[in-house]
Amino acid sequence: MQRMLSFTRRAIENYNMISEGDRIVVGVSGGKDSLAILSALSHMRIFYPKKYEVIAVTIDNGFKDQDPHAFDSVKKLCEELNVQYIIKKTQIAEIIFEERKETNPCSLCAKMRRGALHDACKELGANKLALGHNFDDVVETFVMNLFYEGRIGCFKPVTYLSRKDLTVIRPLIYANERDIKGFIRRRDIQVVQSACPADKTTKREEIKTLLKTLEKDYKNLRMQIFGALERADIDDWGKKNG
Repeated sequence: MQRMLSFTRRAIENYNMISEGDRIVVGVSGGKDSLAILSALSHMRIFYPKKYEVIAVTIDNGFKDQDPHAFDSVKKLCEELNVQYIIKKTQIAEIIFEERKETNPCSLCAKMRRGALHDACKELGANKLALGHNFDDVVETFVMNLFYEGRIGCFKPVTYLSRKDLTVIRPLIYANERDIKGFIRRRDIQVVQSACPADKTTKREEIKTLLKTLEKDYKNLRMQIFGALERADIDDWGKKNG
């Protein structure tokens, strides 16, 4: 736990992610990243000098093959963490796969899930939304934008959405997937398997494979890319306190 708390606190303080009295919704998909940041933020409430609230929200996409008890383990975890847990049911899967029959569904799905999360935040009176993007997500997103869109950029550590008067924070950006997997295993946290038919067949998976191949010859490649984002201050990655 200490290692995960260290990663989380470093990101929060470097980028001023939390202020006194914040009401923070954690977007919980049930995957390892969202469960890790939910756990870390919940434990940090005990000792962090700025007091804040945590609420967990899951956007249920409405997949027909989804186990109706799939999120029971998340509910149990939230009870252990003393965190309010809300499941918001949607028809996202029906719209994307049945009505629109999208051949490349990921972008639209992500957009619709974000919209549902933003709405949930406003309904709950939250001023911040915490997402579980990790170190590897940062690097992969940068490479994806370069290769597939021909632009240099990434999501921001902190993003203010003026239309919703909502700030999106990503406190897991210093933790890589190996650290997170180890944390989930040691804490014996049950991960919810994705019911999405497009899972593991995305462009992100292609980039993951590419980076693994390149790292055989360039051992510090991910760290170099991450460092370049900070040094060049791309999308506010250089605006740190420390």
